[in-house]
Amino acid sequence: MARLVSIITINYNGLKNTGEMIEAFKVHETFPYEIIVIDNASRNPEEYVILKEKYPTLQVIRSERNLGFAGGNNLGISHANGDYLLFLNNDTLIDRPILENLVKVLDLNSTTGSVSPKIACWPDKKRLQYAGSTPMTPVSLRNENIGFNQIDKGQFDQSSKTAFTHGAAMMIRTSDIRKYGKMPEFYFLYYEELDWCVQIRRAGLEIWYEATSIVYHKESMSVGKQSPLQVYYHTRNRLLFAKRSIDKRNEIIYSYIYQTLVAFPKRLLIYLVKGKFRLIGALGKGLINGLIAINKDINYGKELSSH
Repeated sequence: MARLVSIITINYNGLKNTGEMIEAFKVHETFPYEIIVIDNASRNPEEYVILKEKYPTLQVIRSERNLGFAGGNNLGISHANGDYLLFLNNDTLIDRPILENLVKVLDLNSTTGSVSPKIACWPDKKRLQYAGSTPMTPVSLRNENIGFNQIDKGQFDQSSKTAFTHGAAMMIRTSDIRKYGKMPEFYFLYYEELDWCVQIRRAGLEIWYEATSIVYHKESMSVGKQSPLQVYYHTRNRLLFAKRSIDKRNEIIYSYIYQTLVAFPKRLLIYLVKGKFRLIGALGKGLINGLIAINKDINYGKELSSH
């Protein structure tokens, strides 16, 4: 029986990247797939029109409101026909087939719930971004992508169980969504895939790193590093993630204390010393809104994540 992968990608002011990603799959991929492009309220509506006209066989869907990373991907899920879903950043490329080996991981082990390929930089293809992930520390909420910024010399060519998939390229079975729900949309930006991995593990499934498939990831074009947007959502969402991901109540409280009394003052001091005054407002707003959100209701977000 023929199997199909639904590739879901979000276009937000990224027409050139999206087109290059689509073309790379047309040239290199051999496994049956469909591509679903969600135009997430790009500032120039012509991006949607151009994609629709240039790729008439693709599903190109325009949202008039920016739904965020999770919301855009969830909209894509509702239009998917595949047995498997690959959530793929639009600023990625491939130079060889990747889908068959990712599908095999899910086919060969029913306890594997999500898989990510090896991810390297573009155009510096030997420099790694992801070869698996370390577990999250429960108080400081820190973890690392294994191999990050290292030169790929084959040292991470062994596929393995890992703590988290990578949001730039992650595959699941469509049928598994009923076990843990769609992506949690209340984060809007950052931490969605980490939260999702926690819910996948709570459903009794494992996370996998597959070294035999490789995706190349360009520098992010849609959200600038150390922008007020990034600072706000990282600060706010770290508190939400603590509430939803940490199982022991005392560790949740310790994490709140750490984020509020250690991480926040440290960042504030760094921004003051470095003269990054435009980030201070976003930092403070993120902390305040995060504290408000976690105190609204003990089950904040858990109902939303199942919709």
